[in-house]
Amino acid sequence: MNDINNEVKIIAYEPQYKEAFKALNEEWIKTFFVMETSDYKLLDNPEEYILDKGGYIAFALLNGEAVGTCALVKAQDEPLAFELSKMAVSPKAQGKKIGYLLGSALVEKARALKAEKVFLETNSILVPAIKLYEKLGFKHIEITNPGYDRVDVQMELDFKS
Repeated sequence: MNDINNEVKIIAYEPQYKEAFKALNEEWIKTFFVMETSDYKLLDNPEEYILDKGGYIAFALLNGEAVGTCALVKAQDEPLAFELSKMAVSPKAQGKKIGYLLGSALVEKARALKAEKVFLETNSILVPAIKLYEKLGFKHIEITNPGYDRVDVQMELDFKS
């Protein structure tokens, strides 16, 4: 049997995956919540609102198909901070550690860009996601300025500590 990591390839954003970025996230969000204006802004215009502003988007490809995605959205320049955002894995590809592979890749990307911290917003019903973020080293922090109505958990990975 093949090592699963040989099957899953993590790549940087390419324009041909723009629709997959939206579709994967929409499918994920609608499973648990409702789409909000902030979701559409990022998902409809990833180049403008994420990439052009110094962010980064990664995709997980399984046999050439985009089955997962996640973004680093630049939150501020000084000190450099990113939001880990829009992580979604297709239901048909769950259980293959794709979320962990994406999260790890983006944490390493933020570190390479010399970020001081990465934060994320999520919801307490998403227990597997929260466990994944904890495994990546994120710590629970007080919620400040949530970007979405559904946010009831905020976490942070501080590279300085």
